[in-house]
Amino acid sequence: MAGMTTAAQAPVAPPEETAPGERTPARRGRRPYGRLAVLLLALLYFAVPVAASLWFTVDDPAKGFSLDVYTDHLVSGDMLGSLLLSVELGLATVALGLLLVVPAMVVIHLRLPRLRPVVEILCMTPLVVPPIALVAGVNTVLSWAPDLARTPFYQTLMVLQDENFPLVLVLLYTVMSLPFLYRSLDAGLRGIDLKTLVEASRSLGAGRLTTLARVVVPNLRAAVVGGAVLGLAMVLGEYTVASVLGYRPFAVWMVEVGDADAELAGAAAMLSLFITWGLLLLLTTLAGGRRDRTRKQRKTS
Repeated sequence: MAGMTTAAQAPVAPPEETAPGERTPARRGRRPYGRLAVLLLALLYFAVPVAASLWFTVDDPAKGFSLDVYTDHLVSGDMLGSLLLSVELGLATVALGLLLVVPAMVVIHLRLPRLRPVVEILCMTPLVVPPIALVAGVNTVLSWAPDLARTPFYQTLMVLQDENFPLVLVLLYTVMSLPFLYRSLDAGLRGIDLKTLVEASRSLGAGRLTTLARVVVPNLRAAVVGGAVLGLAMVLGEYTVASVLGYRPFAVWMVEVGDADAELAGAAAMLSLFITWGLLLLLTTLAGGRRDRTRKQRKTS
C-alpha cells in the first residue's frame, strides 16, 4: 500500500509547452506529406493536359512517333513572322507599362497615399471591361482617318496602324496589362521601406531619376519581373483585339492554322507555351543572378 501511495503521489511531468508559432512533433510529421500531396495534385492538373497535347502532336497514326509536324510544317515564314511580331509587341508593352506605372506608383506611395484607391480602381478597370468592347471603341476612332485626311491627326493614325509594327496594339495591350503590373508593383512597394530608401538616397546627393533607377527599381526587381512576365504572357496569348483590328500576331496565326490542321495548331500552342516558360525562366534567372551579385557586394563591402 505504501508503495502504491508513493507511486500515486509521484509528480507527473507536465506536457511539453510549445511556443505559439512552433509546431508539435505530430504536426512536423504531417505537414510535409500534405504539402507533397498538394504539389503532386497541382503538377498533375497542369502536366496532364500539356502531356496529352504534346502526345497528340507527335503521334502519327501511320508512322507512330514522329516529329514531322515540328520539323517540316511548324517552322515557316508566316509562323516566324507572327511569333516575332508577338514578341516585339510584348516587349514594347512591358517597357511602356513599366515606364508609366513604376514612377506613378512610387509617387503615390510617397506623396499621395490617399489617391491609392482611385488609382487601383482605374488600373483594375480593364478586368471589368471586355476586350471586345475596348477594341470596338478603338476601331471606331480609327475609322475616322478618311475624315481627317487634311489634318495632322491623319498621319498619327497611319503610324499607329502600321502593319509591320502596330503601335495601336501596344497601347491597347498596355491598358490591358495594367492590372497585372499594378498588383505586382503594389505588393513589392508594400514590402520595402520606400520612404527611408528615398530619403537616404536624396541625402547622399542623388537626384530623383537616379534614386528611382538605382535605388527603388533594384529593390522592386522581383515585383518588376513578375509583372513583366504576366504582361508578356498576356500579349503572346491575346487574340480578340488583334483579330478585330486585322493584325496577325502569333495567337491569330494559331487560330487560322487550326482551322486547317489541328496537329499544327497543337504544335504551335506547345511552342508558345515553351517560349513563355523560357522567357519566365530567363527573367527569373537574370533577376536572381543580379540579386546574388548585390548580396556578395554588400558582404565584401
